[in-house]
Formats: sequence, C-alpha cells, structure tokens
Amino acid sequence: MKILGILNITEDSFSDGGKYLEPQAALAHARELAKDADILDIGAASSNPDSAGVASETEIARLATVVSILQQERIALSVDTFSIEVQRWALRHNVEYLNDIHGFPDAALYPELAASRAKLIVMHSVQEEGRATRIDVPPSGILDRIRRFFDARLAALTKAGVGRDRLILDPGMGFFLGTDPETSFAVLRVLPVLKSTFGLPLLVSVSRKSFLRQVTGRPPQEAGPASLAAELFAALKGADLIRTHDPKALRDGMAIWRELAATSRNSP
Repeated sequence: MKILGILNITEDSFSDGGKYLEPQAALAHARELAKDADILDIGAASSNPDSAGVASETEIARLATVVSILQQERIALSVDTFSIEVQRWALRHNVEYLNDIHGFPDAALYPELAASRAKLIVMHSVQEEGRATRIDVPPSGILDRIRRFFDARLAALTKAGVGRDRLILDPGMGFFLGTDPETSFAVLRVLPVLKSTFGLPLLVSVSRKSFLRQVTGRPPQEAGPASLAAELFAALKGADLIRTHDPKALRDGMAIWRELAATSRNSP
C-alpha cells in the first residue's frame, strides 16, 4: 500500500489552511511528510465548501515555488487540481500523478493525458464541477451511482488512449459524497465490491473529514485518531493508496497491524 501525504499550499483548507502558504513553510512540511509518505499530494486551491475560488494563475504560482525543488530532491509528486490549466502545467512539469476531484471530465485534455506518463487519480464526486457543496445524498443508491460514474469515465479515458495501467480510482469521501455521514461509511464498507468490479487500484482519502468528525464531535485538529481508524479499515478492505495528513501515524499503524496479523497467522 502507498501513502500520499497531503500538502496544502492554501489559505483556507479546512484542516490547515494558511499554515504552509509560505514557500519555506511548505517545503519544510513537505520534507517532514516525505519521511513517511511515498508520494506528496500537493493542492494549491482548496475544494472544501467554505473555501474561496482561486485563479489558475495563483495555483500555478504557488505550485511553482515548491514543485521543482521537491523534484530535485527525488520526492514523488501528485498535483491535486480540477483546473485544466493547472493540469496542463503539471503535465509539462512531469509530475508523477494528477489528482482530479471530478475525474477528468474535460475531453479537451484527453490527448495530453494520453501522451503523458502521469498516473491519473480519477475521483468520483456528487458535484459535477467546482468545489464541494453541501448536497444531501442518501446511502441507498450511492454504490450504483459510483459504478455508473466510473463506467463512463473509464470508457472515455481509455478510448482516448489512456492506458488502464495508469488509472487509480477514488470513490470520494465526506462532502464529495454528500452531507450524510452514513453515505461515506457505506462506501468504505463496499470497497471490495468496487475493487472487484473495476480491477483497478483504489485510493481512499478520509483524513480529518467531516463525516468522521460528526461522529466524534472533534474539530479537524483533533481528528487524528478517528482518521487513523478509518484509514486502517480502508486498508483492511483493500485500499491500495491512502491519502492522509499524517503519514507517520498511518505508517506506524500499518506496521502494528501487519505484526498482529502475522502473529495471529502463526499462533497455534
């Protein structure tokens, strides 16, 4: 399993907005994350419902302050953006992964995606464009909705020449699935179904999200234990990549889980 460490170079991300907006702070945090993360997922514009819009030029300017430096340090990078202009910039700069909360809906980009070598994180969300919004989506029917989305998007991408071996699926979590916490929990429970249906790697991103905090009553800064519990459950259900604010906690948790699993297999 691979761990993606979240680096937010933003003013208003829900959990750490503004903390890493300055380049030196961003680079210091990136290097700390990279001690335990396999990949850094860099977002320069927040997508939470309460965030303000960010111009593509601003996103690119923020990314430009850190991407080339981290690449020189041989840190694998993902760029998290739904802006086609920013995606083109990231492709020109040879990032290893592109992460789109709308799963690459714009066919105008497909020739460039097909010509690149970047892996694509194709995320499902109930919002068809823009940032997350507060939509009430009941748990019933969410699996069929996700299946229909991936069926259509995978068909479009592969027809355009994007190899399936470059595709990673993210079913979405939190507000990307709606305001009902049970909808996100329901999707976590059926991860094996999605994996068997599509036969592609699954990415799960639950870190500090609202549906966990609605259960625990904790603010984002105190949501680490709840996040780790959900991340370990996702790993148990077959997640191949987990995107998290705290790679160290997840890597340690996975180490203990593996040790316990090995011990139970070897017990008389």
